[in-house]
Amino acid sequence: MADVFASVPRRDQRDKDDCYLRGPMLDGRRKSVQAMAGRLADGNEQNLQQFVNQSPWDPLPVRRRIAERLVSLISPSAWVIDDVSVPKDGRMSAGVAPQYCGALGKRAHCQVAVSVHAVTYAASCPLQWRLFLPREWADDAERRERSKVPAEAGHGRSGCSRRTSSMNSTGGA
Repeated sequence: MADVFASVPRRDQRDKDDCYLRGPMLDGRRKSVQAMAGRLADGNEQNLQQFVNQSPWDPLPVRRRIAERLVSLISPSAWVIDDVSVPKDGRMSAGVAPQYCGALGKRAHCQVAVSVHAVTYAASCPLQWRLFLPREWADDAERRERSKVPAEAGHGRSGCSRRTSSMNSTGGA
C-alpha cells in the first residue's frame, strides 16, 4: 500500500497511512478516530487524529491511486452513482442533519454522501465520493468553521444526479 500514499509529503505522515486505511474497515458501529484507534492493535489515537485532522496532505492523489488500483483489479463492467447515508447519534460531524437516511429507510440524523463506484457482477469499489451539505450547514459559518468544512463547499440541490453534477472522474471530492 506504500504507493497509495506516495504523494503524502512527510515520512512521519506516511507511517500512519496503514492505520488510516484499516480503521474504517474494521467491525464496529462507530468510525470516529477514538473508536478506530481503540480497535487497532497499533492504533495511537493522537497520531491518527493528527493524520486525519491537522496533517497537511492532498487527498486527491491518494484517491486517484486507490481508484487506479481498484479499477485494474476488478475490470468494471459499469459505473454506479449512488447516495450513501450513515446514521449518526450526534450532530457535530460535518453534514449531520435530520434528512432521509436510506440505510434506515426513514428520516433521521445522518450524513449523506454521493459516491461513484466501479462495479462488476461480484464486486463494487467506491472510487469517488462527496459529502452532501444540508442547507442548515451551508448557512452556518460558525458550525462549518468548527467542523473544518471549507468555505467553498455549498449546499447541493436535492436528488442524487444533481448532487453529482460537479463531480468528475479526475478530481474533486
